[in-house]
Amino acid sequence: MKVVSTFEDLRHQRAELPGPLGLVPTMGYLHAGHMSLVQAACQANASVAVSIFVNPTQFGPQEDLGSYPRDLPRDLALLEEAGVDLVWTPTPESMYPADYQTWVEVEYLTLPLEGARRPGHFRGVATVVAKLFNAVQPDRVYFGQKDAQQAAVIRRMAADLNYPLEIVVCPIVREPDGLALSSRNSYLNLEERQAAMVLYRALGAAVEAYARGVRGASELRSLMMSVLQQEPLAAVQYVSVADPDSLVEIEGDVNRGLFSMAVYFGKTRLIDNMLVGVNPVGSSPQSGHI
Repeated sequence: MKVVSTFEDLRHQRAELPGPLGLVPTMGYLHAGHMSLVQAACQANASVAVSIFVNPTQFGPQEDLGSYPRDLPRDLALLEEAGVDLVWTPTPESMYPADYQTWVEVEYLTLPLEGARRPGHFRGVATVVAKLFNAVQPDRVYFGQKDAQQAAVIRRMAADLNYPLEIVVCPIVREPDGLALSSRNSYLNLEERQAAMVLYRALGAAVEAYARGVRGASELRSLMMSVLQQEPLAAVQYVSVADPDSLVEIEGDVNRGLFSMAVYFGKTRLIDNMLVGVNPVGSSPQSGHI
């Protein structure tokens, strides 16, 4: 496995890799969710590259850039064991030089949900992912369903900018008790970690209601909110029942839907989602879809 940090070394090593090439973009501090993306990439491609970069432009002024968990030696050991061919670890200075002034923005998909609560977040995401695409030149790129809006934004950007690659969105990986894996889970104390299980219960209640024939979007939102409100440590930021493609809130009956939420437990903000009426490739009963 080659590990490089400069654009020049990346281009040199990339030229040596047989195709097709799969890319897994990450911010490091890898967990089983990341490794499921790596596994999917290894199964479908002749070569696999992973980027590790904590992207400063997608963090807001009051967010956790400085404290975001990092463990590069452990990450590299995991990736080597998984059979990754190339790891790129660029520096913030190389990605965003002092005179940097070019940004990529996806308009309507970034307005609701996370975009409404985290101004500038998706501008940073779209810009860094575009730079990753340009630098690595992958054939397939792997993202997780847990960041559902991010996946939709990147899919839209790739189509609009005519990138010759495939976006692969892989199912959510969860702990045995249902909590979606996230690097930010490491911030939770024991009491908060126990409380965070309410996310899965709330989403599961709405999915089960949908399976029983409940279709009213407002009723499904209210059901999720009522479950969340039973947990004293859960401070709800939003609960959503949206169209899975446009991300516009559904009014009336739900045919296909993205159920999602953002909730604080202490200072830690967690997101989670489940899809209904959608049958993604590779889904399973544990993936958060029905």
